[in-house]
Amino acid sequence: MKTIKFRLLIVLALITVSVLGVIAQEDEPVTFQSTQFNVVEESELARGILANFEGEANFVTSEEGPLIDLLRAEAETGSGETDVIGALHGTFPVLAQEDMLFDLSELVEAIDAEHDIVDAYVELGKLGTTDYQYYVPWMQATYVMAANEKALEYLPEDADLNALTWDQLAEWGANLQEATGENKLGFPVAGLFHRFLQGYIYPSYTGGMATKFRSPEAVAMFEFLRDDLWPYVNAESANYSFMNEPLLTGEVWVAFDHTARLKPALDAMMNDETDEVFVVFPAPAGPAGRGFMPVVAGLAIPYTAPNPDGAEALITFMLSLKLKPQS
Repeated sequence: MKTIKFRLLIVLALITVSVLGVIAQEDEPVTFQSTQFNVVEESELARGILANFEGEANFVTSEEGPLIDLLRAEAETGSGETDVIGALHGTFPVLAQEDMLFDLSELVEAIDAEHDIVDAYVELGKLGTTDYQYYVPWMQATYVMAANEKALEYLPEDADLNALTWDQLAEWGANLQEATGENKLGFPVAGLFHRFLQGYIYPSYTGGMATKFRSPEAVAMFEFLRDDLWPYVNAESANYSFMNEPLLTGEVWVAFDHTARLKPALDAMMNDETDEVFVVFPAPAGPAGRGFMPVVAGLAIPYTAPNPDGAEALITFMLSLKLKPQS
């Protein structure tokens, strides 16, 4: 944790900036370091959105570890190049513990007055405090299943698409294999498959996550994956990073992935760019219930930001996007 003295020095330095200096600073580029939108297609989308920002925004992607290391190095020197941090909720406790972030309470109040941020997400951004806003809630998404309409006739008898069990999913895969001669289930093993394990099938068998990693229930889950489900999973899953393309090509008829990575297939359907029709539904339930992983990302400003005014303007811009209709 930095000393209070160091923290006050930085704050005082910002307060003593002249009015002309502040005006000039608003015209400076804003460097936006993000662990989100860090694959090529998503980065292009993010830069397209930022092109509408009135200022100049430099969008830089990073993995969590390198980003934290960079911010630590900038904090050590007392100066940096990062103005805005975009990351998942789990990244911010580390930065908060090491006292790297501005309090954004006033910014959240101003944005909330116009755009009505969900209170629960605002509380998450306080990281358990009552009066310090470490990050501004930015995005929330999750993971779902998607299926080609052609697959629905092979659902197990009496199965409810919105209340499937893992056993029924395995039976569905077997039915598809028998009908088509191909394995039509697909998972993003080269992509976000770890989230499938962490947030969905693991807790639905064990009733927990890390606390039940070594348990008889976890063994039963892996045995189910190996013996009952995986025999019907498309072998190309080992190479799939995104499931939208296998769904669009018909290689896979039933898939699991992040909503953002399924969206291109759904957009293609809605825009009549494909003849395929897709439905979306929850991941199956297991003996301990239905696993679910909410994904919350936030935006923050480090103490060493060279352009904090521009950073606030960029965050305000990003939060205003949620009210604009998406094409």
